[in-house]
Amino acid sequence: MTFNLKVLVLIVIFLFGNIVTSIPVDNAAVRKQNIIFLVSDGMGAAAVQLARTFKQTRDDLEFNDLLNLDTSLIGTFRTRSNDSYVTDSAAAGTALATGKKTYNGAIGVDPENKKPIGTIGEALKQLGYTIGIVVTTRVTDATPSVWSAHALLRGQEDLIAEQMLGVGHPLGRVNDLILGGGRNFFTPLDSEGGARPDNRNLVEEVQANGTWTYAGNREQFDALQGGDNVTLPLLGLFADKDIPYKIDRDESVYPSLLEETQVALKALDKATEENEQGFFLMIEASRPDHAGHANDAQTIAREVLEFDDVIAEVSKFVQNSTTDTIVVSTADHETGGLSVWGTKPSDYQAIFNATHSSEFLAGSIEDFPQKDNDTALTDFITKDVLQEGLGLSKFTDEEVQRVKGKVGTSKLAPTIANLTSSRSKVAWGTGGHSAVDVDIYSFSNSDYLKQKVLNTKDGLAGTHENTDFSNFIRSIAGINLDEITDLIADINVNTTLPSGSD
Repeated sequence: MTFNLKVLVLIVIFLFGNIVTSIPVDNAAVRKQNIIFLVSDGMGAAAVQLARTFKQTRDDLEFNDLLNLDTSLIGTFRTRSNDSYVTDSAAAGTALATGKKTYNGAIGVDPENKKPIGTIGEALKQLGYTIGIVVTTRVTDATPSVWSAHALLRGQEDLIAEQMLGVGHPLGRVNDLILGGGRNFFTPLDSEGGARPDNRNLVEEVQANGTWTYAGNREQFDALQGGDNVTLPLLGLFADKDIPYKIDRDESVYPSLLEETQVALKALDKATEENEQGFFLMIEASRPDHAGHANDAQTIAREVLEFDDVIAEVSKFVQNSTTDTIVVSTADHETGGLSVWGTKPSDYQAIFNATHSSEFLAGSIEDFPQKDNDTALTDFITKDVLQEGLGLSKFTDEEVQRVKGKVGTSKLAPTIANLTSSRSKVAWGTGGHSAVDVDIYSFSNSDYLKQKVLNTKDGLAGTHENTDFSNFIRSIAGINLDEITDLIADINVNTTLPSGSD
């Protein structure tokens, strides 16, 4: 090789090396980071507006006082499922967790071949993340289950309960912390509050074999000491079904979503202090959706405000964390077709005055021991339901009779709720879900993650399909969902239980 040729080769190598090293390398896969994903089920923009106005008026705040949510709005998700413009929580959750649209009712399965598809929770677990789920509904409900379970129908909650604990899951245990309601699908049908048709008691099984620690009531929750006294994996089931609404909840009996979140954040943070990777935590305010189905204005306003308090708690955690942390929040869909057209604070007085949800009040009527006594029932509805429960001072005999006429039917709770909505200039378009877009919120303590989430292509700024959430997680964590799909191909997705309907 001549001298000039040697020089030319060295120059090419030098230039090529500079070119290669100047290409930005996304080293997200080796970064230690926490990912916190919050879902307020059924919360559309109108529910946020109602909650904001409620808080401003209740607390005598300025009209431009904002919710914690409002300060981190970055975009919107389109929510349609594979088979409908109007999604359910199962299809919406699957889209968020897997990056694939599926049919309403499906939990983590492909719509064409009904085979399981890999999820973000499963993929992050394989990378060494610690995984947490915190909700106020049954932990086997659609949104909490889609991160680690697979079922043809969302109502197969006995199967979902097993998979969430790692029983029969090809990857073993995915979740490290599960907090919420839904004890019934972990306990036998022949036990009080149980719903498992195979009569297995998963709560007893996991304690006996030492695979999970367990908390099942307020006393045991308090013993967790805010997260300081947690041994993972932890299963916490604090109600047979759903944890009561904020407006109804006796917090000496049931922990709040905020308290559950505080325990989860501290426990997961402590557990990952020495780990190469951080944690993935999914937090769901589950019951704005239920309030939307019931067209219950006083309840959805308080549920959204509780969620906003959780946002504030998460924000405080992120600000104090030394680990890069990204927070993304959204709704899986909107419920109720809510619109708000009150023009002054007094329009919302009925919402402020209510002391219970329509669900609670309907239940109190159905449980009234003298329900067959017309006079006694009328007196109970007048005093206990309308005056004390809804805080109404003026109502008509026709309204009392309207409520009485719905006793024993599924229309009782919405009929009670309408007495508040009609006075507060709040209107509902449906008792189901709607097809409207939902908002995306995000914040971080990392400039790198802020830049990533605000990228309109791989990030979440602007308008996106809900499947794009998985693309964003892929861009910051280097997950490969196709590989996970191959690994879970043999998981059982079918039992004989009927489908749910939320």
